Amino acid sequence: MVGLYKIKESQELFECLEYNIANNIKTQEEFHLTDALMMMIDKGIKMTTFDVENWFDCGKKDIILQTNQLLLEHGNASNVKTGDYENVIIIPPVNISKSAVVKDSVVGPNVSVGDNAIVERSILENTIIGPYSHLENVVLKNSLIGNDAHLKGTIQSLNLGDSTEINFGS
Repeated sequence: MVGLYKIKESQELFECLEYNIANNIKTQEEFHLTDALMMMIDKGIKMTTFDVENWFDCGKKDIILQTNQLLLEHGNASNVKTGDYENVIIIPPVNISKSAVVKDSVVGPNVSVGDNAIVERSILENTIIGPYSHLENVVLKNSLIGNDAHLKGTIQSLNLGDSTEINFGS
């Protein structure tokens, strides 16, 4: 279920929330936002709905990569190009943080590189690199590399968590 609320009557919402808490009005032993919203409707406050065109379950690697590709294709790509980095070929769309260091590599398509990440002598396609990660001598396709991860020397498809270090080299 997708939920997005834009509430103009915020004062009324807070009054309904405070009422529910003060009167211990719970659903399934929890205070729910929807109970306060129903109270607002009961008071005559109008609410409308709209259809969601796309929903991406970003708890799954393939969907995260698909979402990254969609965002890059629809305006989230940076204006980087081949020649902006030392010995780097850029295949758009990509998004490379201005603080990232990329050299001697092929990047793209559909690659995002986070803040302060370092990519050296690597080939990346359809991959997300988290902030402060360091990749060296790797070929990655369809991969997620978490924050502050270090990966050296391999050809794989990976989902590497935050603060992880793997060295496939010697």
